[in-house]
Amino acid sequence: MPPLSVTTVELKPSYNIPLVLVIAGIPLIFFQPWIGSAIALFGLFLMFQTVNIRLIFTPTALDVYRKDTLIRSFPYQEWENWRIFWNPVPILFYFKEVKSIHFLPIIFDPKTLKTCLEERCPRK
Repeated sequence: MPPLSVTTVELKPSYNIPLVLVIAGIPLIFFQPWIGSAIALFGLFLMFQTVNIRLIFTPTALDVYRKDTLIRSFPYQEWENWRIFWNPVPILFYFKEVKSIHFLPIIFDPKTLKTCLEERCPRK
């Protein structure tokens, strides 16, 4: 089997964060309607994104797709740093390119994400 760095890997979606937000937001609506509604709506928004957005690690870049349309490509050679926040339950993925910083909620398989990042963009 070839190393991950020469293959293309599409991350599977993870519905964990959107489901937790929706489930947590619903009972909060009865005590704090605005806060509960905001949390539940944010969870539904993330659920929609989880269904529609795909991250694909190619040999040269991280590609972001909406369904079958390429939205953006992030070449690894422009990456300066990356980090996955809160290891017990990964919730946020951060990476810095030469010209910009990006934060993404973990709506993808966190284990495969970390494996691909370590293989293709080792920390300096």
